[in-house]
Amino acid sequence: MAKIFLSPSTQEFNPYVDGGNEEYYMNLIADAMQPYLDASGIMYVRNDPSKSVNNSVMMSNSDNYDFHLAIHSNASPSQSAGRNRGVQVYYYAASQNSKRAAELFADNFKNIYPLPDLVKTVATTSLIELSRTKAPAILIEVAYHDNPEDAQWIRDNIGEIARNLSLSTAEFLGVPFELPNGVKTGVVNTRSTPLNLRAEPSVNSEILAKIPRGTRLPIIGRDGDWLLTRYNGNTGYVYASYITM
Repeated sequence: MAKIFLSPSTQEFNPYVDGGNEEYYMNLIADAMQPYLDASGIMYVRNDPSKSVNNSVMMSNSDNYDFHLAIHSNASPSQSAGRNRGVQVYYYAASQNSKRAAELFADNFKNIYPLPDLVKTVATTSLIELSRTKAPAILIEVAYHDNPEDAQWIRDNIGEIARNLSLSTAEFLGVPFELPNGVKTGVVNTRSTPLNLRAEPSVNSEILAKIPRGTRLPIIGRDGDWLLTRYNGNTGYVYASYITM
Protein backbone atom coordinates (compact mmCIF):
# COMPACT_ATOMS: atom_id res chain seq x y z
CA MET A 1 0.00 0.00 0.00
CA ALA A 2 1.30 3.46 -0.93
CA LYS A 3 2.21 5.72 1.98
CA ILE A 4 2.79 9.48 2.01
CA PHE A 5 3.89 12.13 4.47
CA LEU A 6 1.47 15.09 4.61
CA SER A 7 3.19 18.29 5.69
CA PRO A 8 0.83 21.29 5.90
CA SER A 9 2.48 24.56 6.93
CA THR A 10 3.55 25.05 10.54
CA GLN A 11 3.77 28.84 10.05
CA GLU A 12 1.05 30.26 12.27
CA PHE A 13 2.86 33.62 12.22
CA ASN A 14 1.95 34.23 8.54
CA PRO A 15 -1.37 36.13 8.68
CA TYR A 16 -4.08 36.03 6.05
CA VAL A 17 -5.88 39.09 4.75
CA ASP A 18 -9.11 39.42 6.77
CA GLY A 19 -8.07 36.91 9.42
CA GLY A 20 -6.60 33.48 10.01
CA ASN A 21 -3.11 32.30 9.20
CA GLU A 22 -1.19 29.97 6.92
CA GLU A 23 -0.91 27.08 9.36
CA TYR A 24 -4.65 27.14 10.07
CA TYR A 25 -5.86 27.05 6.46
CA MET A 26 -3.25 24.60 5.19
CA ASN A 27 -4.21 22.18 7.97
CA LEU A 28 -7.85 22.52 6.90
CA ILE A 29 -6.80 21.41 3.43
CA ALA A 30 -4.91 18.43 4.88
CA ASP A 31 -7.96 17.56 7.01
CA ALA A 32 -10.15 17.59 3.91
CA MET A 33 -7.69 15.39 1.98
CA GLN A 34 -7.89 12.52 4.45
CA PRO A 35 -11.24 11.01 3.32
CA TYR A 36 -10.01 10.95 -0.30
CA LEU A 37 -6.73 9.31 0.68
CA ASP A 38 -8.59 6.76 2.81
CA ALA A 39 -10.96 5.95 -0.05
CA SER A 40 -8.04 5.56 -2.48
CA GLY A 41 -6.14 3.24 -0.15
CA ILE A 42 -3.28 5.67 0.44
CA MET A 43 -1.77 5.56 3.92
CA TYR A 44 -0.61 8.86 5.37
CA VAL A 45 1.15 10.37 8.35
CA ARG A 46 0.95 14.09 9.16
CA ASN A 47 3.47 16.45 10.64
CA ASP A 48 3.09 18.07 14.06
CA PRO A 49 1.72 21.62 13.57
CA SER A 50 3.23 22.72 16.88
CA LYS A 51 6.76 21.90 15.69
CA SER A 52 9.12 23.37 13.08
CA VAL A 53 9.84 22.45 9.47
CA ASN A 54 13.01 20.69 10.67
CA ASN A 55 10.85 18.40 12.77
CA SER A 56 8.65 17.70 9.73
CA VAL A 57 11.72 16.64 7.75
CA MET A 58 12.90 14.44 10.63
CA MET A 59 9.48 12.78 10.88
CA SER A 60 9.36 12.20 7.13
CA ASN A 61 12.79 10.62 7.12
CA SER A 62 11.99 8.34 10.07
CA ASP A 63 10.05 5.96 7.81
CA ASN A 64 9.94 4.88 4.17
CA TYR A 65 7.40 7.10 2.44
CA ASP A 66 6.58 7.04 -1.26
CA PHE A 67 5.92 10.78 -1.41
CA HIS A 68 6.27 13.92 0.72
CA LEU A 69 3.70 16.67 0.13
CA ALA A 70 4.27 20.08 1.71
CA ILE A 71 1.22 22.39 1.52
CA HIS A 72 1.72 26.14 1.91
CA SER A 73 0.37 29.51 0.84
CA ASN A 74 2.50 32.41 -0.34
CA ALA A 75 3.17 36.06 0.48
CA SER A 76 4.82 38.80 -1.55
CA PRO A 77 7.85 40.86 -0.49
CA SER A 78 6.95 43.99 1.45
CA GLN A 79 7.46 46.26 -1.56
CA SER A 80 4.76 44.39 -3.51
CA ALA A 81 2.60 43.13 -0.66
CA GLY A 82 -0.93 42.22 -1.71
CA ARG A 83 -0.38 42.73 -5.42
CA ASN A 84 0.70 39.27 -6.61
CA ARG A 85 -1.43 36.24 -7.47
CA GLY A 86 -0.62 32.73 -8.61
CA VAL A 87 0.44 29.22 -7.64
CA GLN A 88 3.99 27.85 -7.44
CA VAL A 89 4.80 24.15 -7.27
CA TYR A 90 8.39 23.77 -6.11
CA TYR A 91 10.45 20.68 -6.84
CA TYR A 92 13.99 19.59 -6.03
CA ALA A 93 16.10 20.33 -9.09
CA ALA A 94 18.21 17.17 -8.72
CA SER A 95 15.22 14.78 -8.60
CA GLN A 96 13.37 13.67 -11.71
CA ASN A 97 10.59 12.18 -9.58
CA SER A 98 10.15 15.48 -7.79
CA LYS A 99 9.96 17.30 -11.12
CA ARG A 100 7.48 14.77 -12.49
CA ALA A 101 5.26 15.23 -9.44
CA ALA A 102 5.42 19.02 -9.67
CA GLU A 103 4.40 19.02 -13.33
CA LEU A 104 1.50 16.66 -12.64
CA PHE A 105 0.25 18.70 -9.67
CA ALA A 106 0.55 21.95 -11.59
CA ASP A 107 -1.35 20.61 -14.61
CA ASN A 108 -4.21 19.40 -12.41
CA PHE A 109 -4.27 22.57 -10.32
CA LYS A 110 -4.85 24.66 -13.45
CA ASN A 111 -8.30 23.07 -13.59
CA ILE A 112 -9.41 24.74 -10.36
CA TYR A 113 -7.34 27.93 -9.95
CA PRO A 114 -9.11 30.93 -11.56
CA LEU A 115 -5.94 32.13 -13.33
CA PRO A 116 -4.45 28.92 -14.78
CA ASP A 117 -1.69 30.74 -16.65
CA LEU A 118 -0.27 31.74 -13.26
CA VAL A 119 0.22 28.14 -12.09
CA LYS A 120 3.96 27.46 -12.45
CA THR A 121 6.54 24.85 -11.51
CA VAL A 122 9.77 26.09 -9.92
CA ALA A 123 13.06 24.21 -9.57
CA THR A 124 14.99 24.82 -6.35
CA THR A 125 17.75 23.40 -4.18
CA SER A 126 17.21 25.67 -1.16
CA LEU A 127 13.98 24.38 0.44
CA ILE A 128 14.85 21.80 3.08
CA GLU A 129 11.54 19.93 2.70
CA LEU A 130 12.69 19.13 -0.82
CA SER A 131 16.46 18.80 -0.48
CA ARG A 132 16.62 16.86 2.80
CA THR A 133 13.70 14.45 2.55
CA LYS A 134 14.35 10.86 1.52
CA ALA A 135 11.05 10.57 -0.32
CA PRO A 136 10.33 12.43 -3.57
CA ALA A 137 8.88 15.74 -2.45
CA ILE A 138 7.14 18.86 -3.70
CA LEU A 139 6.02 22.04 -1.95
CA ILE A 140 2.94 23.76 -3.35
CA GLU A 141 2.12 27.40 -2.61
CA VAL A 142 -1.61 27.19 -3.31
CA ALA A 143 -2.08 30.99 -3.71
CA TYR A 144 -1.02 34.32 -2.12
CA HIS A 145 -2.55 34.79 1.31
CA ASP A 146 -1.66 38.50 1.40
CA ASN A 147 -3.75 39.13 -1.75
CA PRO A 148 -7.47 39.59 -0.97
CA GLU A 149 -8.72 37.67 -4.03
CA ASP A 150 -6.34 34.76 -3.54
CA ALA A 151 -6.93 34.57 0.21
CA GLN A 152 -10.69 34.46 -0.30
CA TRP A 153 -10.30 31.89 -3.06
CA ILE A 154 -8.46 29.62 -0.62
CA ARG A 155 -11.17 30.07 2.02
CA ASP A 156 -13.94 29.35 -0.47
CA ASN A 157 -12.27 26.28 -1.99
CA ILE A 158 -10.76 24.25 0.85
CA GLY A 159 -12.62 21.11 -0.23
CA GLU A 160 -11.88 21.51 -3.93
CA ILE A 161 -8.17 22.14 -3.28
CA ALA A 162 -8.05 19.03 -1.09
CA ARG A 163 -9.78 16.93 -3.75
CA ASN A 164 -7.40 18.18 -6.44
CA LEU A 165 -4.27 17.52 -4.38
CA SER A 166 -5.56 14.05 -3.47
CA LEU A 167 -6.23 13.27 -7.14
CA SER A 168 -2.71 14.36 -8.09
CA THR A 169 -1.23 12.31 -5.25
CA ALA A 170 -3.04 9.19 -6.45
CA GLU A 171 -1.95 9.79 -10.04
CA PHE A 172 1.68 10.28 -9.01
CA LEU A 173 1.61 7.07 -6.97
CA GLY A 174 -0.12 5.17 -9.77
CA VAL A 175 -3.15 4.15 -7.71
CA PRO A 176 -6.84 4.62 -8.64
CA PHE A 177 -8.39 7.79 -7.26
CA GLU A 178 -11.61 7.00 -5.40
CA LEU A 179 -14.27 9.26 -3.92
CA PRO A 180 -15.42 8.57 -0.36
CA ASN A 181 -18.54 6.39 -0.51
CA GLY A 182 -21.74 6.91 1.41
CA VAL A 183 -20.75 10.23 3.00
CA LYS A 184 -22.78 13.32 2.15
CA THR A 185 -20.89 16.58 2.35
CA GLY A 186 -21.80 20.24 2.60
CA VAL A 187 -20.00 23.56 2.34
CA VAL A 188 -20.30 26.40 4.86
CA ASN A 189 -21.98 29.32 3.06
CA THR A 190 -21.94 32.07 5.71
CA ARG A 191 -21.32 35.55 4.30
CA SER A 192 -18.23 36.46 6.30
CA THR A 193 -18.42 35.22 9.89
CA PRO A 194 -17.59 31.61 10.77
CA LEU A 195 -20.32 29.07 11.47
CA ASN A 196 -20.80 27.86 15.05
CA LEU A 197 -20.49 24.13 15.72
CA ARG A 198 -22.70 23.44 18.74
CA ALA A 199 -22.85 20.54 21.16
CA GLU A 200 -26.64 20.21 20.78
CA PRO A 201 -29.18 21.26 18.09
CA SER A 202 -29.96 24.58 19.78
CA VAL A 203 -28.78 28.18 19.50
CA ASN A 204 -28.35 28.13 23.28
CA SER A 205 -26.01 25.14 23.25
CA GLU A 206 -22.27 25.26 23.90
CA ILE A 207 -20.11 26.34 20.94
CA LEU A 208 -17.50 23.65 20.26
CA ALA A 209 -15.75 25.37 17.34
CA LYS A 210 -16.08 28.10 14.74
CA ILE A 211 -15.96 26.86 11.15
CA PRO A 212 -14.70 29.20 8.35
CA ARG A 213 -16.75 29.95 5.25
CA GLY A 214 -15.96 27.53 2.42
CA THR A 215 -15.11 24.58 4.68
CA ARG A 216 -16.41 21.23 3.40
CA LEU A 217 -18.00 19.12 6.13
CA PRO A 218 -19.22 15.51 6.34
CA ILE A 219 -22.97 15.37 7.04
CA ILE A 220 -23.62 12.39 9.31
CA GLY A 221 -27.13 13.10 10.55
CA ARG A 222 -30.02 15.56 10.87
CA ASP A 223 -32.23 16.82 13.69
CA GLY A 224 -34.90 19.18 12.35
CA ASP A 225 -33.17 22.34 11.12
CA TRP A 226 -29.77 21.13 12.37
CA LEU A 227 -27.13 18.95 10.73
CA LEU A 228 -24.80 16.66 12.65
CA THR A 229 -21.18 16.92 11.45
CA ARG A 230 -17.53 16.56 12.46
CA TYR A 231 -14.89 19.30 12.44
CA ASN A 232 -11.34 19.32 13.84
CA GLY A 233 -12.04 16.34 16.08
CA ASN A 234 -15.36 17.71 17.39
CA THR A 235 -18.76 16.19 16.61
CA GLY A 236 -21.66 18.62 16.84
CA TYR A 237 -24.49 20.46 15.13
CA VAL A 238 -24.60 23.30 12.59
CA TYR A 239 -27.66 25.18 11.38
CA ALA A 240 -28.73 23.69 8.04
CA SER A 241 -29.48 27.04 6.37
CA TYR A 242 -25.77 27.86 6.43
CA ILE A 243 -24.76 24.68 4.59
CA THR A 244 -24.88 24.12 0.83
CA MET A 245 -25.18 20.39 0.15
